Amino acid sequence: MIGDRRLGTREVEEAVKSLASNLQPLTPTSQNNSHLYILFTTHAMLFDQMRQKPFFILGPCVMENQDLLYTVAEKVAEIGQKYNVPVVFKSSFDKANRTSIHSYRGPGLEHGMEMLLKVKERFGLPLTTDIHEPYQAEIVGQVVDILQIPAFLCRQTDLLVAAAKTGKIVNVKKAQFLSGQDMFYPAQKVIEAGNNQVILTERGNMYGYNNLAVDFRNIYDMKAFGHPVCMDCTHSVQRPGGAGGKTGGDRTFVPMMALAAKAFGADGYFMEAHPDPDHALSDGPNMVRLHELEEVIKPLLG
Repeated sequence: MIGDRRLGTREVEEAVKSLASNLQPLTPTSQNNSHLYILFTTHAMLFDQMRQKPFFILGPCVMENQDLLYTVAEKVAEIGQKYNVPVVFKSSFDKANRTSIHSYRGPGLEHGMEMLLKVKERFGLPLTTDIHEPYQAEIVGQVVDILQIPAFLCRQTDLLVAAAKTGKIVNVKKAQFLSGQDMFYPAQKVIEAGNNQVILTERGNMYGYNNLAVDFRNIYDMKAFGHPVCMDCTHSVQRPGGAGGKTGGDRTFVPMMALAAKAFGADGYFMEAHPDPDHALSDGPNMVRLHELEEVIKPLLG
């Protein structure tokens, strides 16, 4: 926004380009960056690392404010440095599928990209966020290293092709109504659009109203396609729409979901975290408490 005027798509793109061009090159000796995370230099190198080691996609569900992003990103960078594993910082600029029209959605595309660029500038972390419309792919792709395709939209051909054409890694979440074997086709759309950097993510299936269950065989089935497979450990414990106009859930099961996924051969783990999830603006019941995040991750490293 500029004043009370919403920027158009072209103006947003120019604003993001300007912000990106003003960032200083990151080096391991940068001043005032005690938690600077330098593990890769290109998204291609990141994808190679995600094939070689357990990887972790971590962050708050939605961008509430810049201080929250800095707080969580600092912990994410610390985990990446301490255990020498690929970590990616995630947060959403727009939760476009909230249960209620009155629920908080996020800061929007322009401001959201500014917020993510500041995280990258301060911590050097690779970034991901979700997109919902094809036009967003090119804009967001200038900032992030991985474009996330929401589960509900994983069969949207135009969205998948637009994400693929950015040349960035594309993380396709498995829809709650699809099997692991069905995910061959979304992945094929990305590959045939010229991009073989695909991650597939399990996040549970609907078995009745307001509830999800995970069939961990989906991980095994998706690994047969040759792509890294990630387990979304926090969204899989959701109870969609089951909390009176918003989604409920139970974070108690997150560590067990992660360990079960490890047993089935998961390559990576997606977990949302927040310093005070009970007062978070989105998906609080599912998010890991930030001070507990490292303990949840440690058993997955061996």
